[in-house]
Amino acid sequence: MRIGWLTDIHFDFVLPPRRSEFYAEIRAERLDVMLLGGDIGEADSVTQILLEMESELRIPIYFVLGNHDFYRGSIAAVREAVARTAAASRWLHWLPASGVVPLTVTTALVGHDSWADGRLGDYQRSEVLLNDYFLIAELLTPDKQERYAKLNALGDEAAQFLEDRVSEALTQYRNILVLTHVPPFRESCWHQGRISNDDYLPHFACRAVGDRLAAIMGRQPDKVMTVLCGHTHSPGTARILDNLTVFTGRAEYGEPKLQRVFDME
Repeated sequence: MRIGWLTDIHFDFVLPPRRSEFYAEIRAERLDVMLLGGDIGEADSVTQILLEMESELRIPIYFVLGNHDFYRGSIAAVREAVARTAAASRWLHWLPASGVVPLTVTTALVGHDSWADGRLGDYQRSEVLLNDYFLIAELLTPDKQERYAKLNALGDEAAQFLEDRVSEALTQYRNILVLTHVPPFRESCWHQGRISNDDYLPHFACRAVGDRLAAIMGRQPDKVMTVLCGHTHSPGTARILDNLTVFTGRAEYGEPKLQRVFDME
C-alpha cells in the first residue's frame, strides 16, 4: 500500500494552473491512500476544495482540519459542513468522524484536527496574536484569560479523542499512525530549523495531546506510533520515545508539496 501525506496545502493561495500540475504529480505517484493534515482552505472554501481533490484523485482521502480552515467562520459551523460533505462522499473521510481506520493487517490510522492549547511555552507573557484570534468566531475575545480557557478546552477535546481512539487501535494493531495538524510536543514544533521559543510555543503546539500520547506509548513498548503534523510550515523529525516519532511537515504558500510516501505491507 502506497500512502501519501500532505499538510498545509493552503489551496486558496494556489492558482488553478498550479493546482492542475499538483494533481498530475500526485496521480503519477500511484497512491492507494492520501492523508491530508489540515490548512486546506478557509471556512468558505474548504468543502469545495475537498470535493475538487476527490474528483481529481479518486482515492480515499483521510483528513483533519487546521486552524486556517475555520478562518472567517466558526469551528462549529465548519465542522458541521465538513462532516456532512464527508458523509455523502465515497472518497472523503474526516478522521474525527471515522474512528479507527485499518490500513494493513498491522497498521491502523487515527486522527484529530487538534489545537494549540497554550500550555507549552509562556502564554501569559507572550505577545503573539495569531489571525486565529481575529478570524475564528469562537476565539474572538479581547480577554486573554478567556481565550486561554478556550484553547485549553480545544486541546483537551483533541487529547481525549486521540487517547480513546489510540487505546482502541492498540488492542488490535502493532503500528499506529496518528494524523493531526498541530505539533503535540515542544520537540516537534519546528521553525526554520529550530524549536519554537516560549513566545510562539503556546500558539503552535498542543501539550494535552502530547502528554496523552507519550503516556500511552510509554506503557506499550512493543507497539510503535508515528505522528504526522504540520502547522508551523517548517520540517523536522522528533524522536520522543523509542517507539514514538513525530514528523512535522514543510509548507510554502502557493507551492503545495507531497511531504512523504509511505510504503506499507
